[in-house]
Amino acid sequence: GIPSIDQPQFKPVSAITDLTDNEPVVSLTIAGIARSYPLRILIWHEIVNDTIAKVPVTVTYCPLCNSAIAFDRRVDGRTLDFGTTGKLRNSDLVMYDRTTESWWQQFTGEAIVGEMVGKALKMLPARLESFAQFKARSPDGEVLVPNKPNLRRYGENPYVGYDSAAKPFLYNGAMPAGINPMARVVAVRTKAATFAITLALLREKRTLTQSGVTLTWRKGQTSAIDTRAIADGRDVGTVSASATDRQGKAQPIPYDVTFAFVFHAFHPEHRIRTR
Repeated sequence: GIPSIDQPQFKPVSAITDLTDNEPVVSLTIAGIARSYPLRILIWHEIVNDTIAKVPVTVTYCPLCNSAIAFDRRVDGRTLDFGTTGKLRNSDLVMYDRTTESWWQQFTGEAIVGEMVGKALKMLPARLESFAQFKARSPDGEVLVPNKPNLRRYGENPYVGYDSAAKPFLYNGAMPAGINPMARVVAVRTKAATFAITLALLREKRTLTQSGVTLTWRKGQTSAIDTRAIADGRDVGTVSASATDRQGKAQPIPYDVTFAFVFHAFHPEHRIRTR
């Protein structure tokens, strides 16, 4: 019921007429090639298997966790492609690869069942941003379009009101202390540190630095899981994350804007920063 997109089709930014400027897209740039994957499509398919500049990638979105993460789909010399198992763990999408049929946790990129257990996919520095912000950064970029425009109700949110729900859907695990489990948090996981900061705090401060990572927030992006029409969702803004490389230059790093219960479920040893 949730088919992955395995032969993605794209159009140039200039040819896109059905996306409003404030709609959310997952964007990824590799070797100067910039592509965006609108959540109006990903919310119905959850996984896109793609290749950018000869790099095989999988772009994923779990609506129940609001978790948008891109991975390099090469593991131990093999290029994998992914589909949805239809299963959830901690309310998060469980993927499978078609080569070994191992199961993979979307939020962590780790194999949890099958011969690939112990392996992990490399996260890529994708952005969850508005279409307008992608266009401004990449005027020559490409945008994912539906292979079959009438296959799903693209542009509509099948999880109406989830953004303001009192508790997560299909989740029975422990809740984080002292914070609304459905509060958005910015999750960062690097070799140096794993941490999460509430989006409310980042929105207040606009810029925060922790463990060598600089996070910024600006308005202009709607929530995909609020109102029926994604374009009408409340403004949750856009986060960017960067760290300084050895040459002293700021480079984008992987991050995720998810819910507090999700981060707590997978990283219970880390307290979410609220101030």
